[in-house]
Amino acid sequence: MQRGAEMKIPNHIAIILDGNGRWAKAKGMPRGYGHVKGCANLETICEDIKDLGVKYLTVYAFSTENWKRSKEEVDGLMKLFRNYLKKCKKISEKNKMRVKVIGDISAFDKDIQDSVTELEEFSKDYDELFFQIALNYGSRDEIVRGVRRLARDAADGKLVPEEINEKVFESYLDTAGIPDPDLMIRTSGEQRLSNYLLWQLAYTEFYFTDVAWPDFHKPELLQAIEKYNERDRRYGGVKEA
Repeated sequence: MQRGAEMKIPNHIAIILDGNGRWAKAKGMPRGYGHVKGCANLETICEDIKDLGVKYLTVYAFSTENWKRSKEEVDGLMKLFRNYLKKCKKISEKNKMRVKVIGDISAFDKDIQDSVTELEEFSKDYDELFFQIALNYGSRDEIVRGVRRLARDAADGKLVPEEINEKVFESYLDTAGIPDPDLMIRTSGEQRLSNYLLWQLAYTEFYFTDVAWPDFHKPELLQAIEKYNERDRRYGGVKEA
């Protein structure tokens, strides 16, 4: 592996945190146990990401499709979110980490919505790591919501249709102001995007691993960055930070 100054560290890493339930089932434990362990691993990876010099981390924690899971599993995830969002204040303070939730949080109970707002306000001045958590997120939903806002502004005369370009459109997405990911990692063997950051990943390098998220630790992260370094990153429309 390239070391030190020779290794190019991605500015922005996006991760699909996959395999928590299957990991737990393989150990004879309920799926909720896997989610708890996956959440704990996320705390560690945030520190590893920051130590490596990555500036942006975006994780897929709960998709718009995840509501279709069993009530027991969804209820367990909501409890986990409540605990994590409160604990994330300390994690944010420790890592000087700004937290932003992307997705449509209006579907969550009011106390979860309030915790998101409180966490974002608490961490808004930190700038050593920018951490985006995708909750009730689906990229098609994000694009449709963005188009609705853009159409309203156009109808109100705030936008001239002929002036709409990629930059203008991106300003209506949940990720407005955040550079596109350089590297996308998906754990647990699946090799699809699952409606994640479809616009933003247009020129991103993909890395898929069979390792389930609770077992994805720093050595696996470094291996993903090593593979990223092996690829020819000639300019192809990738935005710089």
